[in-house]
Amino acid sequence: MNVKRLLLMWSALLALAGCGSAQTKTPAQDVSPAYAALLKTMYKNTVPTVTAAELAQLRQQRPGLALLDTRTAAEYNVSHLAGARFVDYDAFTAAAVRDLPREQPVVVYCSVGVRSERIGEQLRALGFRDVRNLYGGLFQWSNEARPLVDAHGPTQRVHPYSALWGAWLTRGEKAYN
Repeated sequence: MNVKRLLLMWSALLALAGCGSAQTKTPAQDVSPAYAALLKTMYKNTVPTVTAAELAQLRQQRPGLALLDTRTAAEYNVSHLAGARFVDYDAFTAAAVRDLPREQPVVVYCSVGVRSERIGEQLRALGFRDVRNLYGGLFQWSNEARPLVDAHGPTQRVHPYSALWGAWLTRGEKAYN
């Protein structure tokens, strides 16, 4: 696909985002129709997903749940889910999770859920039995006004990955570092 065609596709998706920014209800969660359409084209559906609302409930019901943030260190340092463990997407190896029992439930996340889906596939290949991917990633978590933290405590800041991807982040303060 050439650059011009890619830019046209992104322009169309961003226009849809503007039209659908009122956040309509889908069966499981509040996701803009344009964001849901984008995710549908990007996810391979190789790892089961969990919505932000479902994850919030799971965290209360299953204190042993492992949360793995698969973004870059810069993204993680801006904000992350409380209790999340950083596992660098670009440098992920089995050693990063060697201490986690294979039967422990794991939820992986990144900005939108694509990188985390790849890590989720690797975890399943390593024998993890209960791996789920946060649908819509940290962006959707933030878009639903759910709590984030940084090294100093609660924060509203979110690393938008890039200006292009940041268009899908509708709540929170966009912070690149």
